[in-house]
Parts: sequence; C-alpha cells; structure tokens
Amino acid sequence: MKNNLKICFIGGGNMATALIGGIAGKLTDGGNIHVVDPKPEALDALQHQHGVTTATGIGDAIATSDVIVLAVKPQQLREVAHELAPHLSQQLVLSIAAGIRAADLSRWLGGHRAIVRTMPNTPALIGQGVTGMVALDGVSPEQKAQADAILRAAGTTVWLNEESQIDAVTALSGSGPAYVFYFIEAMQQAATEFGLNAEQGRALAIATFTGAAQLAAQSDEPVSVLRERVTSKGGTTFAALTSMEQYDVKGAIVRALKAARARSEELGEEFGRH
Repeated sequence: MKNNLKICFIGGGNMATALIGGIAGKLTDGGNIHVVDPKPEALDALQHQHGVTTATGIGDAIATSDVIVLAVKPQQLREVAHELAPHLSQQLVLSIAAGIRAADLSRWLGGHRAIVRTMPNTPALIGQGVTGMVALDGVSPEQKAQADAILRAAGTTVWLNEESQIDAVTALSGSGPAYVFYFIEAMQQAATEFGLNAEQGRALAIATFTGAAQLAAQSDEPVSVLRERVTSKGGTTFAALTSMEQYDVKGAIVRALKAARARSEELGEEFGRH
C-alpha cells in the first residue's frame, strides 16, 4: 500500500484523533492527512501533535483525497454527506458513525457506492479496540485494504458478510465495554462491602478482567473449559457461579444484548427516514 495515501477526516473528535495517532507517519505522512472540523482548538491540537493539514470547511481536500473518513455524530452525517456529494468521484468513504446504514449514506452521497461502514468501540482510543466492518459493492480490493489498515491502527478488525451483522456487532463489542465497566462496578461495590478500600477494589477488579481476557486470548481452549478449570465443586467459585445461575445472570446478559441489537436496528430505521 502506498505510503503517500491521502486521507481526509471529517470531524476531529476522540475517535478521529485515535485513528490519526495510529496512522500518521506509519500508513502515511502527517502532511497527507487533512482534518476538517469547525472547532479551531481541535484542529490546532492535531496539527501540533501529528503535523496534519487542517481546515474548518470542506474544499480542495476532498477532491485530492483517496479516503474520506466520516467521523461526525450520526445526527450530523446527512447534512455533511449532502455537502460532500458534489466533490466525490472514486474516493473511498469510510464511516464510523453509529446507526447509519450504508444504503442511506449512499443515497445521501448521490449514489456513491465506494463505502465501508464500520462499528468501532471505545478501547480504540488506546489502540485496543475491535471494529466490525462491511463494504458495499463499489469498494475495490485496494480500497478494502486501505480501510482495514486505517482501522487496524485502533486495534483488531473483523470483516462481516452482510450489513445486518453490524447490529449484532454493535450489541456485542460496540456497547460491550460498558458491560465490562458495569461488572467491574459491581465487583468494586462488593469489595467495599467486604472492607477493602476503593483503590484496592478497583485494582483487583480491573486486573482480574485484564488477566482473564489475556488468558482467554492466548488459549486455544473454549472459555467454558477455562471457567470449569477454576471451578471446584463445593469451592468458592462454585458458590459464586451457582448464585449467578440461580439469578439467570447469563440469560440476563443475552437479553441485554438482544435489547441493544434491537435498538441498533431501530436507530438505523430512524436515521434512514430522512
């Protein structure tokens, strides 16, 4: 892949900043990255840190870019897309806006089909995210590789066979960090009730999640086997898991993810009506 790839970010918020930090000087030179954002302070910070070219309005940067990354809020995307449409030719459009279906974005862009829709998550801010990705039929193999390289700057990428799977990804990994934080909160609460201080509870809970996740990632065995290995009948772990089963915690988690997926589908319908 060429190292002079020209990329234009529409929006300079947290996710855009994370991606720019991962690709500037690696995938392409900072000077080949344009950032368009109405907030001068955001542009100044990115220019200082990564040497990017900045602008407060859409102009020549679009026409000369190979890839356009839409990193604005979903509510702003329709207006931005209409502004972009006259400037597009064969560029790859990469959307990281939640809830916006590729077909609707294509319609707003005047029928442009070189679109990759993505669903990253917040650990991307530290390069540890995971992003679900799906490409429309107008995306070339080279453009698909470009999209993959950009999002891999923020962690792991998973390509999907059809766009409807994005709703499942949203429920599983897009919203997933919040579920982990919620469970950590519960463990911290228990730690406090057991007499540990807040700092101790936080350290123990976070290290437990981090270590268990790394163990699962490095093991070829199913996580169910790893769980069974630390669960001795009549022991402390057995007591805890028995209590969770009595309250159908696993079922509650599955129902929660189904609710998230349903809401993702609803948001797609709502945004698509315009």
